[in-house]
Amino acid sequence: MVLDPLWMRAFLGVHITAGSSSFLLAPVALATAKGGKSHKLWGTVYLWSMGVVAATALPMALYRPVLFLALVAVFSFYAAYSGYRVTKLKALSKGGSAQPIDWIAGGVTFCSSAALAGLGAFKSAAVQHMGVVAVIFGLLGMRLAFVQMLSFVRKPKEKMFWWYSHLGNMIGSYIAAWTAFSVVTLPIYFGPSFLLWLWPTAVGVPSIVLTTIYYKRKFAPKQRVIAV
Repeated sequence: MVLDPLWMRAFLGVHITAGSSSFLLAPVALATAKGGKSHKLWGTVYLWSMGVVAATALPMALYRPVLFLALVAVFSFYAAYSGYRVTKLKALSKGGSAQPIDWIAGGVTFCSSAALAGLGAFKSAAVQHMGVVAVIFGLLGMRLAFVQMLSFVRKPKEKMFWWYSHLGNMIGSYIAAWTAFSVVTLPIYFGPSFLLWLWPTAVGVPSIVLTTIYYKRKFAPKQRVIAV
């Protein structure tokens, strides 16, 4: 049995540590008062934990090579990064502009997600025969990046647009963490299955939709009843 090189084992150790941290820290950030110091602190730690996960996943996936995981790593980090960045772009609703880094991050994610979806549909072997999963994740990544970049051009009219985007994207990145946990841990109990890749998305996306609806109703202007 040939052991992986030392750098690969070191990256794997850092990857697992950062992944475990992000998996545990997301509920802490969600449980703290939104906008408070604790929320910002743990949210930032979570963001950079996800950054370390992606930064270590890319070289490991390319070394194996496991192109599927490399492309998914880009999409997963962008979900958290764009969720963070949108809190700095509140002025978009007042005619403000996105920064070059926002365009670059969105463009890279859109292109890598398009590659993931295309390979899944037409050359499944290139993405470890994860055809259906690759197409679904690729389309989700493309939509995420496209919606973000569209908001840079068509300025949002809703004042709280950034909150909905922040919430949805951060939860989306946590779905990625759950997916990683699922495919690494659950095969021990259920055996290998492509469903292990998809159930966190099937549960998480409706959660994003329902939570967004809740906050839109909460932030909706109160209608004043005028007595006659």
